[in-house]
Amino acid sequence: MLPSRLLAADEPPAATIIKGSAASPFLLLCDHASNRIPRRLGTLGLSNHDRERHIAWDIGAAVVTRLMADTLGATAILQNYSRLVIDCNRPISAADSIVEVSEYVAILDNRALPEAERELRQAEVFHPYHARIQAEISLRRDQKAPTALVSLHSFTPVFKGERRNLHIGVLYNRDNRIAHPLMNFLRRAGDLHVGDNEPYALSDESDYTLPVHGEQRGLPHVEIEVRQDLISDGEGQRKWAQLLTQALVTTWQGIESQKNEIS
Repeated sequence: MLPSRLLAADEPPAATIIKGSAASPFLLLCDHASNRIPRRLGTLGLSNHDRERHIAWDIGAAVVTRLMADTLGATAILQNYSRLVIDCNRPISAADSIVEVSEYVAILDNRALPEAERELRQAEVFHPYHARIQAEISLRRDQKAPTALVSLHSFTPVFKGERRNLHIGVLYNRDNRIAHPLMNFLRRAGDLHVGDNEPYALSDESDYTLPVHGEQRGLPHVEIEVRQDLISDGEGQRKWAQLLTQALVTTWQGIESQKNEIS
């Protein structure tokens, strides 16, 4: 019989909240901020090395998110458990919601999970994280504060043997209000290879956070993917946090200016 709880009383909740000011339009999200695994799940059958790899989390993304939140005075919500426990940026019906193999690595303890175990991970990690995002959006709506969702991720320089030369990817689906001017800023900012829906494309099938909280609610949004080797240390994290902060502020000023011209 499965235990009735996944997380022990002394373990972190599904989300960490960095509260900012409603004066900042940005709500920063980090779906894969941590490689933490609930104590009850042990190591999921993985080595220490594999638990430190990209298969477990988005390396560098959490620090960049925190630095940006501090500079922008923005609220940030960071998810506290490994994507190998449950991926909070996938629909729970998706095959890779709880992966059994990731980048050729078998996640042994995720194989043939009982439905009750899947539901436990959904109930204590996935749903509370997204409920916290929804609560923050609702609060901002009640305060009549404009809201732009920015989801921060990182990607590997090499994926399944293929080198990626991109420095940064800007992802969007049907709403490009932030994505297009953001890409233009980054391309003018220096010798950067900026991906337009690369190395991934945002979609309803492969993503959850922005399609649900952004697109379905009509909120402007964008997903940003930075190559991991560029944000693997403090210097790189500070550099990219500063660049992305400047890019977002300039982009938002342009959006607001256009709205004022129309009105």
